[in-house]
Amino acid sequence: MDILSYDRRAAYEYAKKWAFKRNPKYYDFSAIGGDCTNFASQCIYAGAGIMNYTPTFGWFYNSVNDRTPSWTGVEYLYNFLVNNEGAGPFAEEVPLNRLEAGDIVQLGTGAGDFYHSPVVVRVERGRIYVAAHSYDAFNKPLSSYSFATARGIHILGVRK
Repeated sequence: MDILSYDRRAAYEYAKKWAFKRNPKYYDFSAIGGDCTNFASQCIYAGAGIMNYTPTFGWFYNSVNDRTPSWTGVEYLYNFLVNNEGAGPFAEEVPLNRLEAGDIVQLGTGAGDFYHSPVVVRVERGRIYVAAHSYDAFNKPLSSYSFATARGIHILGVRK
């Protein structure tokens, strides 16, 4: 299986274009639990260009009723990215200081339940800036969020 580079610039440009509006190709989940991971997946797809069509455990979106849990669920996206050995993007969990534009940071409670998946758009002087949906944001300092714990998901590449 060929390994391709993840296009961080394309993920960034997608986040910039769609942070304050919705791409009509995708359902807006804001009213039914949140749109953050859907938006994160869209950004990742913009940088990866390859979905994984494995039923249930892959990572794809064809429509609101034809998608995997990993496309829209915080924990499911994490599990897919860090365990994916098939087609599509693959990643590793890293300390926040190793994140780059196009990566994902997930915010959680003190009990370790993760609930939000902002997209990293910039890292400058040790500060992380993100884009997100549900509470729409672009270039928002991660430090302005209130959270008990956070984990970084660094995308390593894409399998074709």
